[in-house]
Amino acid sequence: MDTALPPPLAVHLEEFVEHLDLQGGRSAHTIRAYTTDIRTLLAHLEAGHPDARIADLTLEVLRSWLAGQVTSGAARTTLARRTSSARTFCAWLARTGRLDHDPAARLASARTHRTLPPVLRADQACEVMTAAEAGAREMEPVALRDRLVLELLYATGIRVGELCGLDVDDVDTERRALRVVGKGNRERTVPYGAPAAAALDAWLRTGRPALARPDSGPALLLGKRGGRLGPRQVRTVVHETVAAVPGAPDLAPHGLRHSAATHLLEGGADLRVVQELLGHSSLATTQLYTHVSVARLRAAHEQAHPRA
Repeated sequence: MDTALPPPLAVHLEEFVEHLDLQGGRSAHTIRAYTTDIRTLLAHLEAGHPDARIADLTLEVLRSWLAGQVTSGAARTTLARRTSSARTFCAWLARTGRLDHDPAARLASARTHRTLPPVLRADQACEVMTAAEAGAREMEPVALRDRLVLELLYATGIRVGELCGLDVDDVDTERRALRVVGKGNRERTVPYGAPAAAALDAWLRTGRPALARPDSGPALLLGKRGGRLGPRQVRTVVHETVAAVPGAPDLAPHGLRHSAATHLLEGGADLRVVQELLGHSSLATTQLYTHVSVARLRAAHEQAHPRA
């Protein structure tokens, strides 16, 4: 039980987290975020009601909690997520009879500003991959792995969590395709090209056997000690390799996903095909990359055209 909260409130948080875990379809990261959000909400409730019970959770309490977040400088995306967390929690409370009504039903959502993500130019992406390939020429296991990490992220546009979750059996080398399990446990097939295939072959033949241990399991990508490679290590690999390319923006793994989507659309790929490749549930999310492409075209036009 959460000792930071009084028992009457902590028990509801504990049972809510169990519900999220059993319900499935949410990642461990999402569950942690919801847990943190609701813990702060219940702490806010306790601060205003010394003997607080869950029945004291009202629309006014929710609004004052969010207002406090605004005052403390929380970003719009954070406010939107916390509003979503509160709605999910309150709906669960009402549905399970812990509250006689849903106080969050009339809670307004914070509108998020969709910003254009930084992306590599096509030539910069080639430089990144060339640098990774050059580092792998000595056939050192870690260098072979790092090359494959970069090739797969850029070739497929998969998320870092999806990459780290890949098993050896998820790779179809004949069709050059990955079986990827994305958000909501939705499964999709994502193709990759010849450079990624070459990197994968070198890794499976030379790199992985050198790092594998009896307890490595089926993980495709391994760390230095033989365990499954984690997102933090992938972020380090991407950041350090991209940083070595002059003029390239500072990117995390998601930046390679953005770059892959942008370059696919600039190359003439259909929007719905890109949606399927990226695993977006909504086409509106994929359409963000069309705005990125237009912005890049406008910037090039303004730089090159004499009457721009």
